[in-house]
Amino acid sequence: MKMKVLQRTQTVVRYQNQKGQIYYGIVEDKEILQLSSSFDEIINNEITFDRVRVKIEDVKIVEPVKPQKIINFGWTYAGHATETGGKANLKEPFLFLKPSTSLIPTEGEIILPPTSLTNQVELEGEVALIIGKRGKNIKEEDALDYVFGCTIFNDVTARDLTKKDPQFTRGKGFDTFGPLGPWIVTGLDPTNLQIVTTLNGKVVQDGNTNQMSFSIPFLISWISKVMTLEPGDVIATGSPSGSCPMESGDVVTVEVENIGKLRNYVRKV
Repeated sequence: MKMKVLQRTQTVVRYQNQKGQIYYGIVEDKEILQLSSSFDEIINNEITFDRVRVKIEDVKIVEPVKPQKIINFGWTYAGHATETGGKANLKEPFLFLKPSTSLIPTEGEIILPPTSLTNQVELEGEVALIIGKRGKNIKEEDALDYVFGCTIFNDVTARDLTKKDPQFTRGKGFDTFGPLGPWIVTGLDPTNLQIVTTLNGKVVQDGNTNQMSFSIPFLISWISKVMTLEPGDVIATGSPSGSCPMESGDVVTVEVENIGKLRNYVRKV
């Protein structure tokens, strides 16, 4: 089945300047072309440049969107389903949501909760989709038309809690458990992207979205029959095998080809 993707590749970033003002911009090499456009204007190709250029190292990169929903799919890779006890669920997608309060940007801190709440917090590097237009009951062959672009997500998980709870809200929903970024890249084919996660420089995950048990177009179509997708919604597509615990002082980096690196620092309360 032939799928459609955006043809023009751009890197769209959201950042805070030294005055505390937040803008969207287009990344070109090591600079950002500042925009006066809102997210809604950008996804509708109503882009207005401010004639201002800033260096990436002079600003703070923040979360690329403020979504209404963070939609997560679990066990979309057979290896990860096996290692975390979800193999039986591969017959249909496993769905859960994360709160917007879980989001942090690249270079932000993942805060480990007290051990009285959880003592097994793990990383899960993923490709995330940013929805670009409203959709309900989307046909699978049209699904990628609803994707504005791709970014990177770390589905931080309190594994001991997800093993206890029939639904994953508690184990997935702590503040800072949703690193997202660093930016959105348009025009990519999300069905064939390499994901490499490192913990303190050591590779712990190495997979590709072409290994998923459910295709990305299928997942978009499937979830749109449950809930209406809105511009800015995030769909995290699941993690390959290699999920492992993180400890205070660790540095975790999720790298996705043609997008970049999402790097975060782990700290104990």
